[in-house]
Amino acid sequence: MSRSETGRITQQRIAQLAGVSQSTVSLVLNGRSDGSVRIPQETRERILKVIEETGYVADPSARRLAGGDNHILGVFTYEPAFPTESIDFYTPLLAGIEAGAEIVGSDLLLFTSAPVVDGRRQLFHERNRLRLADGVLLLGVEMDPVELRRLTEDDFRVVAVGRRDTPGIPYVGIDYAAAATALVHRAAALGHERASFLHRSSLGESVLDRRRGVVEGAATAGIALENRTTDGVDPKADWAAVRASGATLLIAEEPALAAAILDLAERDGVSVPHDLSVVALGSVARPGAAAVEITRLVPPREELGERAVALLARILSEGAEVPAADRRTLMECPIADGVTLAAARATR
Repeated sequence: MSRSETGRITQQRIAQLAGVSQSTVSLVLNGRSDGSVRIPQETRERILKVIEETGYVADPSARRLAGGDNHILGVFTYEPAFPTESIDFYTPLLAGIEAGAEIVGSDLLLFTSAPVVDGRRQLFHERNRLRLADGVLLLGVEMDPVELRRLTEDDFRVVAVGRRDTPGIPYVGIDYAAAATALVHRAAALGHERASFLHRSSLGESVLDRRRGVVEGAATAGIALENRTTDGVDPKADWAAVRASGATLLIAEEPALAAAILDLAERDGVSVPHDLSVVALGSVARPGAAAVEITRLVPPREELGERAVALLARILSEGAEVPAADRRTLMECPIADGVTLAAARATR
């Protein structure tokens, strides 16, 4: 029996399929009895079999509705949070989540039991225990829209960190599109008419928002834009493409790639920003002491994490009373001036 054959799977549906009451299903899911009713082993096994066949995952809000408010907020990361390359992204975000949890008086539970396959976790993996938490924060550049739709169908209490296209998913995100457009317009005001844009191939909403902001900003400012998709593993090839483009402005999505290009430019005797201006659509959390101050977007990730916790706590407390406008919000993204953006060489 598959989920598609049964439609939305709830405890009530599990009870119908197993031929028992919903309260019996709840007792089995929570691994306890009510002190007066002993659940026969045969009945318990039948319920567990139905749960396994339907792929049902208990709603963490069900524990709250049953009086099981544990003051535990779950954190689920689609990508590993602690590899070296992820530390700069996740460190301020997790710091903000920790601060927010302290404010609302909750503990944090990081869900790691689902294995990472091809760099991603499955939210509804059989080993995941989302029901241990009262509500869950979702982290990741890319999230599975099928899983997100399932969360809304089953009325999970969740908040995504970052804007999501999936209808009904609450989120707190950053307005990358507006910030990227503003950064491009700043460059246009300095006389830049030709730009090279190095960006990722990801379909994550934050990546697409930055890309859209750059493309729209270039179009409205009259900048000729040359796009190059890169995974950042061969910066020499990226640098060669930038030089061949004749651009006076490089827009790098990844701050690390922008830094690598700066090193290659210096090696080749290209002066930044005299010969080439460089801007980045993000920033590292812990730049080195000798690092060049790149003109860049500065996502307020710590505040983002704290506000996501506040929204989740509000949803847990107020439920459906939280207005739709408050469930999906975008934060402004500041721009750091840096020293790598100057007037285009043709206008000096």
